[in-house]
Amino acid sequence: MFGIRRRKPPPFGGVHIDDDKDIQVQRPDDSSRDDLWSEARLLLRDLVFALMIAALVVVFIVQPVKVEGTSMLPRLHDGERIFVNKLIYYDDYRWAPKLDRGDIIVFWFPDDPSKSYIKRVIGLPGDTVEIHEGTVRVNGRDLSETYLDQRLNLSHKSSPPTYIRPNYYFVMGDNRDNSSDSRMWGLVPKKYIYGKALFRYWPLAAASVIHHENIAPPVPPPTGDATDGDFPPNDSPR
Repeated sequence: MFGIRRRKPPPFGGVHIDDDKDIQVQRPDDSSRDDLWSEARLLLRDLVFALMIAALVVVFIVQPVKVEGTSMLPRLHDGERIFVNKLIYYDDYRWAPKLDRGDIIVFWFPDDPSKSYIKRVIGLPGDTVEIHEGTVRVNGRDLSETYLDQRLNLSHKSSPPTYIRPNYYFVMGDNRDNSSDSRMWGLVPKKYIYGKALFRYWPLAAASVIHHENIAPPVPPPTGDATDGDFPPNDSPR
């Protein structure tokens, strides 16, 4: 007011910043900016790491697959999306899961490997499979397939015994009246199988684990070895 300039008091009581060069001055605005940048870098690093892990999982462990068609009714519907376990492709190793009767698998169609099919494993290597009036018979024993909808199994077509040689599988759709499978075009080579159904993730309302179906009664082991005449006509690798 009278030209007298008041000196601002030191910010730290009686000590001024310039009195001691070793005093550490904390500036909250600068610190907050540094912390924000550090958090952003950590978040970016974690995001990149998560994407790398996801890519490795998709390439080597699981793969999303879209179900097309109605051959697997009532278990799987047209348009549903599932994850398949790709480790089944490495089933020669002890740590990998094994294929079993009742598993739902995806594979390259033997007659046209550019197409993928999804079916259920009915016959294993060494088995003999035949269809008698709509009932599947494996190694002389009729299967009780409780997972089937009998309204979709009315055609009752029979087929002669088919021997399944090593490294091949006999597959069928659950909608037996509307399924193109091993009954028509023969066996599936093991090398063409690239996944086993694991989890249904779409639609969300139907999301669920795809459980292995236990086929009863237990199938007896195969008896004897096959001769050339026992092989089905269309089971050659393509």
